Amino acid sequence: MADLALRYDLTVPLARVVANRKNDIPKFFKRYQIQPVWRADRPAKGRYREFYQCDVDAIGSSSMVVEAELISAASAILTRLGFKDFVVRINHREILTDILDTAGVATELHGDALVAIDKLDKIGAEGVAKELSDRGVSDSAAGMLLDIFEQTQKIIEEGKDVNRTIVGNLINIVSNEVLTAIGQILKFADKAPIQIDPSLARGLSYYTGVIMEINVPDLAGSLAGGGRYDGLIGMFGKEQIPACGFSLGLERILVVMEERGMFPPEIADSAPADVMVTIWSEETIGESLKLANELRYSGVRVTVYPEPDKFGKQMKYADSIKVPYVAILGESEIAAGKVKLKDMKSGEEKMMTASKAAAVINRSE
Repeated sequence: MADLALRYDLTVPLARVVANRKNDIPKFFKRYQIQPVWRADRPAKGRYREFYQCDVDAIGSSSMVVEAELISAASAILTRLGFKDFVVRINHREILTDILDTAGVATELHGDALVAIDKLDKIGAEGVAKELSDRGVSDSAAGMLLDIFEQTQKIIEEGKDVNRTIVGNLINIVSNEVLTAIGQILKFADKAPIQIDPSLARGLSYYTGVIMEINVPDLAGSLAGGGRYDGLIGMFGKEQIPACGFSLGLERILVVMEERGMFPPEIADSAPADVMVTIWSEETIGESLKLANELRYSGVRVTVYPEPDKFGKQMKYADSIKVPYVAILGESEIAAGKVKLKDMKSGEEKMMTASKAAAVINRSE
């Protein structure tokens, strides 16, 4: 048994902080956090063992306003990035529980069943059926369960009044309180492309209420996911505190954007710096570094050729990394207290002070 592990997610550490510092934070506490996490997964497209999560969480309220705000925030981020075809799928753990009961899945197998259902979009109905069987769920219960999800998928594919139809099908299965909560989210986050999906499970066991995922057609798995975890903080303290969060997967978003060509040309083709400072000789290294720092203090992005080399090689390297300017600092420039600034596009070279060079470079941005 391992006593130590790499950080699995950002939600559990947050719950521990809130439980231990409850009196030091406001009653309603919101936070965002971007940090690396690790999973013992088999690497695949957009799925890595080390990756960055971009989390936003709201602590202290059980109101559906929280879910609506989180969905709206995640939707706004993806819209700003240029996504137009994403769908926010939502479900509720009680809906899943009621469906499992209706299908005849034994209560003690609910957790195992949810883990299997969570893989529906990855391994398909046949794969889920096999995993349910391996986990002890009867064939009849598994068949009825998958039939319910198949009917839901047909409604989604038809695309007409999807949410209204699904709610209508759930009325005799699910409590009015849960359906009201789902309805409030649809109302409060009305601009987000929300779709109720009773097959959405999410495998993490700490979710207690609404669960959410964001999907796009060309990526297996989700761009983002989250949900309500009202019982998690209480595991680390004496008081149960309601909480809800959403997490966006940075690498998955970047993979889809790269494949779709969504990055603006000025970003995709941008240089790593605005100017490269040359090094003439071992004796002039200090002067080149001094110039680089002066330009940086003026707001210019600077890279320095790391060693003395032939002038032609330094120019060739500058051209290969597409920097727009090169600051040439040779013996004559140092003696004159100036720098020769070369425009790599036009080939024009001019002698000027370092402050003048910074102004020229900044004006060209």
